Amino acid sequence: GGLPGEETSYLTMSSPNGVAPNCHHSYLSDYSFAEIGESGAGKTVAAKYIMGYISKVSGGGEKVQHVKDIILQSNPLLEAFGNAKTVRNNNSSRFGKYFEIQFSRGGEPDGGKISNFLLEKSRVVMQNENERNFHIYYQLLEGASQEQRQNLGLMTPDYYYYLNQSDTYQVDGTDDRSDFGETLSAMQVIGIPPSIQQLVLQLVAGILHLGNISFCEDGNYARVESVDLLAFPAYLLGIDSGRLQEKLTSRKMDSRWGGRSESIDVTLNVEQAAYTRDALAKGLYARLFDFLVEAINRAMQKPQEEYSIGVLDIYGFEIFQKNGFEQFCINFVNEKLQQIFIELTLKAEQEEYVQEGICWTPIQYFNNKVVCDLIENKLSPPGIMSVLDDVCATMHATGGGADQTLLQKLQAAVGTHEHFNSWSAGFVIHHYAGKVSYDVSGFCERNRDVLFSDLIELMQTSEQAFLRMLFPEKLDGDKKGRPSTAGSKIKKQANDLVATLMRCTPHYIRCIKPNETKRPRDWEENRVKHQVEYLGLKENIRVRRAGFAYRRQFAKFLQRYAILTPETWPRWRGDERQGVQHLLRAVNMEPDQYQMGSTKVFVKNPESLFLLEEVRERKFDGFARTIQKAWRRHVAVRKYEEMREEASNILLNKKERRRNSINRNFVGDYLGLEERPELRQFLGKRERVDFADSVTKYDRRFKPIKRDLILTPKCVYVIGREKVKKGPEKGQVCEVLKKKLDIQALRGVSLSTRQDDFFILQEDAADSFLESVFKTEFVSLLCKRFEEATRRPLPLTFSDTLQFRVKKEGWGGAPKVGGRTLTVSVGDGLPKSSKPTRKGMAKGKPRRSSQAPTRAAPAPPRGMDRNGVPPSARGGPLPLEIMSGGGTHRPPRGPPSTSLGASRRPRAHPPSERNTEFLNVPDQGMAGMQRKRSVGQRPVPGVGRPKPQPRTYGPRCRALYQYVGQDVDELSFNVNEVIEILMEDSSGWWKGRLHGQEGLFPGNYVEKI
Repeated sequence: GGLPGEETSYLTMSSPNGVAPNCHHSYLSDYSFAEIGESGAGKTVAAKYIMGYISKVSGGGEKVQHVKDIILQSNPLLEAFGNAKTVRNNNSSRFGKYFEIQFSRGGEPDGGKISNFLLEKSRVVMQNENERNFHIYYQLLEGASQEQRQNLGLMTPDYYYYLNQSDTYQVDGTDDRSDFGETLSAMQVIGIPPSIQQLVLQLVAGILHLGNISFCEDGNYARVESVDLLAFPAYLLGIDSGRLQEKLTSRKMDSRWGGRSESIDVTLNVEQAAYTRDALAKGLYARLFDFLVEAINRAMQKPQEEYSIGVLDIYGFEIFQKNGFEQFCINFVNEKLQQIFIELTLKAEQEEYVQEGICWTPIQYFNNKVVCDLIENKLSPPGIMSVLDDVCATMHATGGGADQTLLQKLQAAVGTHEHFNSWSAGFVIHHYAGKVSYDVSGFCERNRDVLFSDLIELMQTSEQAFLRMLFPEKLDGDKKGRPSTAGSKIKKQANDLVATLMRCTPHYIRCIKPNETKRPRDWEENRVKHQVEYLGLKENIRVRRAGFAYRRQFAKFLQRYAILTPETWPRWRGDERQGVQHLLRAVNMEPDQYQMGSTKVFVKNPESLFLLEEVRERKFDGFARTIQKAWRRHVAVRKYEEMREEASNILLNKKERRRNSINRNFVGDYLGLEERPELRQFLGKRERVDFADSVTKYDRRFKPIKRDLILTPKCVYVIGREKVKKGPEKGQVCEVLKKKLDIQALRGVSLSTRQDDFFILQEDAADSFLESVFKTEFVSLLCKRFEEATRRPLPLTFSDTLQFRVKKEGWGGAPKVGGRTLTVSVGDGLPKSSKPTRKGMAKGKPRRSSQAPTRAAPAPPRGMDRNGVPPSARGGPLPLEIMSGGGTHRPPRGPPSTSLGASRRPRAHPPSERNTEFLNVPDQGMAGMQRKRSVGQRPVPGVGRPKPQPRTYGPRCRALYQYVGQDVDELSFNVNEVIEILMEDSSGWWKGRLHGQEGLFPGNYVEKI
């Protein structure tokens, strides 16, 4: 069913930068959303939805929120004083308003302004059957407190003449008591103080009491029938009851004779006295309404306008049993608004196609301009409003005489017009929405809209400053020129409104009223069909189907979509038409989806335009990602430089550094724990990982064992692997938590002064002897977390003799004090004073250069089956002694020599035999100590590696020993694997390909085949 709203609603958007709500249009245009329909179709409710939506989606602080509250609260306040029940609508707007919501440059509503026009003042003094006066009267009578009732003399609605004429006091679904509370709350939000609120309600009550003053005839003159009824309205208005009686029954008139003028008092008859009383009531109410609008404007005003969205909320087209001057004005405004629709959607669009040379078959439609001219023309022939103003200018008395004169003059002026007919009591106009019969009774009086100076002077004598403020006129000035009439005012306002809306590109929302019963699920098919026809929807759909959804000048089209191709960015150098065609071909738009005019391109379907916008958005998204990527990389580089410097400061002047790792970037997670749930299971649910890497752990016999080392803000995890001995997974290898060490339980960390990768975690029970190529990163993060947890620095020990404690074998867990000794020789590294450099830092990418590294190739291993892995040793004391290996008698990066005693020398044995030679590792040189990895941790082959071509091999070689790459640009391989040789270098480092990966490897670890 129809919504309980009424009134036509427009939403117009204007901005210097043109923030468009729809991508179909240029961002430099103004926009309007027009909701059109007849009375009761739901347009006012739709307008409130728009204002509520704007308030919801926009941001802002306390001041902006205050403006939002005013925007929302202005609706119940103005509806209370400006809306009423009619036979067609229970909440019909009886005034027009243009609500301009003003925005800051950030899109926040920080101001506003309301322009109101054509309040239906006649409703204050008279209503048709089954209608009500304005809502505020019934709200006051229902919701007033007992004190207010006593002070304002409030009675039941049927007591008041201005309310009991229609014998209708209640509205289904309306709670006047609750609405009265909302009205008072709205006045509070808007900033009207309680004292002024009381005066507003006092004036409303005063108007009700004023209407109960009646007149009787006394010798052809009017006399107040009951003098007692003068006292209360005079008290409420703050004026003298005697003067009120005098001004209601007599009038001061200016008489001119022989160049002189004098004032005389004229006594009024009953009809004239009643007219004067009603004129005062209407004038008081209209000025009160204007005050409320101005109060809202003062609460929202801002010094300068930036951006704005305007909402036009106006009465809809209406037909009653008796249609008077107000319905004539309302339907005229709707006729003008319908003309905008025709001009901008039917007439102008088809004319544009013809001007641009687009293939087009004209579509016929009814143009209502002929009806608008009938009403508002000034000359040739004069329109109805011009004739009405002429009659009002010459009338000297009230009554039906002037109205009959009007009817006669209309018949003479426009009687032959095809959209005009006359009948006994008035005339008929064939509007766009149908024929409406108007009763001319009261037309001239309501059009004159005169408030006599006597009444203005009376109100200016009020004791209330508020009431005097409503009447600011200066009455002693000379009156020149014809006074403006209500008809001329509404005609000017309507044309100004049309001029504003015509500057916008309209978007129309048609509101269809399904019934006249005001009930849901009641569908009157004939009524709906009639609305569809007179609203021009059929013609509009035909034009839209045959026409084009989007059109834009070549230059503006190129400017918006130039980014789509390299040829058009930053500007197209050539003919603009050809540039547009180039863009459309670049996005593969079908030729039947667009046409090229003489100055514009026309795109037929919105989907085709969406294609352009989507490609454009993707371009911007890609560029934004590039900028973000560069910025994040810059921030990350700075962060890692700081981390690297912090880590370097820990080892500064205490430990030698490796040349190729001093500038290495810190990655943190070298295991990829995001994709390793088997390792994540040992961590807390949301525990953050600072460091994760595969390390080598040495047991009491110096046997290397692969372990995964994970550092979190609170703990150190050591994870190993074991075969399952029982259960359904028997024989499978699974991850086992070997140690979980609370960071606070650490006693310290021991390192050597050389460039090796050994470090010892000292604990209360036993120590852990570990080796990791990323030891500097790990130790620096461990120091930071230890200091955060304990508020003291982590003890670090640097010595070339490192000792670590192990648990005693067998029963009991006491640490063993005596044991074996392992001697490791390490080549010289960078001086202890070395620091990382910001320039020339490692980029963290695998090196694919064909140039050989500057470091020396490692010597072939002796007595070992993997490089850099010292197997277990037997016997000897436990201390690990790290000695300088800088002597010239050893080749650079030579294998370390180990002994089971200080005087024993290693014996050479084949790789398969157990002896001390397998402790040797290639000399570290400038690259640092050998990076040990697990035998099972092989580099993953490239996903897209090419298939080997049969019988087209280049030079190849077979691995004699296992080698684990010590840097990201080195190959790892096992014994007997075949490597394709890409380059041999005299330095000893060869370049080869294995499993789809290219890298460097030592040539003395292989033999050619």
